[in-house]
Amino acid sequence: MNPRISGRSACLAVLLSTASVLPQISNATVVEFQTVMGTFEVNLYDNATPETVANFLNYVNNGRYSNSIIHRSVPDFVVQGGGFIYNNVLPLESVTTFDPVVNEPEFANVRGTIAMAKLGGDPNSATSQWFFNLADNTAGLDGQNGGFTVFGEVVGDGMDVIDAIAALDVFNFGGAVVTIPLRNYTAADFANNEPVGADQLVTISAIVVSDSTVDSAAGLNPPANTAGQVVTPPVANSGGGGGSIGLFGLFGLLLVRLRR
Repeated sequence: MNPRISGRSACLAVLLSTASVLPQISNATVVEFQTVMGTFEVNLYDNATPETVANFLNYVNNGRYSNSIIHRSVPDFVVQGGGFIYNNVLPLESVTTFDPVVNEPEFANVRGTIAMAKLGGDPNSATSQWFFNLADNTAGLDGQNGGFTVFGEVVGDGMDVIDAIAALDVFNFGGAVVTIPLRNYTAADFANNEPVGADQLVTISAIVVSDSTVDSAAGLNPPANTAGQVVTPPVANSGGGGGSIGLFGLFGLLLVRLRR
């Protein structure tokens, strides 16, 4: 299992350029996730992990998370998204990515935090995919692959929504969707090749800035990264840097079910 993404030193210049173009937005520290399962807010650590927050907000401000889906859910581990989009037709499309961002493993991967997914063996490879920690994953993720960058935390009762997503049944369609959570879908539906679409996918209609107050994370006290022992990390599944996912492998079986 792995969070996904790619990276090189050029990303720093790109992110600094983005921050200079959008100075007010780059200071925004609270974003709202609008999902079919409910709405919740995430407070970003804009000062402590500035490059990662600027990278995330670049996707937010360009609408690249609109109609994206939660494509991975592992009990007591992570709920992951930011990689694929459903535009009312299959196959899924990959989120078009910007250059990768430098790793900033300042904080611990504890329950309720959001962190960047990346490619295995490349600490500076995070692009669009992120995951929410469902449990204390410090032992496995704080030291793995240079440490996974935690860049914000869920606030208010937001974890109620994320826990509801995590409680959904997951299904194995192969490729990047071997543990995809689905609504209104059962094991019998799966066995009978029932179609999957908007009524079943966990869709994020948009992620928007809800509070642009500078340093709104100042009162938060996230624990520091523990650089714990290595275990299998959350996977960032690749569908390429844009366009649609192929018929076979990643979502072939799901296509068959939709077109049945």
